[in-house]
Amino acid sequence: MSAPLPRIPVPSATDLPPGITLEQVLADLADDQVSAPSDRVADLVEQVQRAQDHGIDLRVVVVDRDPRIDSQLRDLATEVGTEDGGTVLVLSPGWVGAYSDSLDRVTLEAAQDRTYTGDPVVSTRNFVDSVTEPGPAWTAWTILLILVVAAVAGATALAKAVRRRKTDLRPSNPVAGGR
Repeated sequence: MSAPLPRIPVPSATDLPPGITLEQVLADLADDQVSAPSDRVADLVEQVQRAQDHGIDLRVVVVDRDPRIDSQLRDLATEVGTEDGGTVLVLSPGWVGAYSDSLDRVTLEAAQDRTYTGDPVVSTRNFVDSVTEPGPAWTAWTILLILVVAAVAGATALAKAVRRRKTDLRPSNPVAGGR
């Protein structure tokens, strides 16, 4: 009798929230980029349009209850984004998941942090605000920081030179008065 082969770990399949299929969501997104309860669709479509006005190809998916684990929302967002492209925001009452093929992960996660409101319309508005607001002018801040460091270094060098000159002008061994 031979020994059983060792089990080789393989990546697990995508774990979507219970009761939700990718096909359902994609079909619902097809007409207006929103998959949500009907009473929220119009307000969410408005937010999707606002994002599109800023060059963000957004899709919003709202699920009616929190899944078993929050990563299921990210998995759903990734599956939708892989199929449809763009930026996908998936909201449940207490969690959020997102995917984007155009936004960097830092921007995406910062925007996600502003979506924990429990109201999908407010959450989506906050998300759109976050991804469309201008970021810090890093080039200007970098140049300013370099100038400040250069000015401090120059002032330090000048102060040392002045102190050295004063030290060099003093007599090195003053002669004490004799008796």
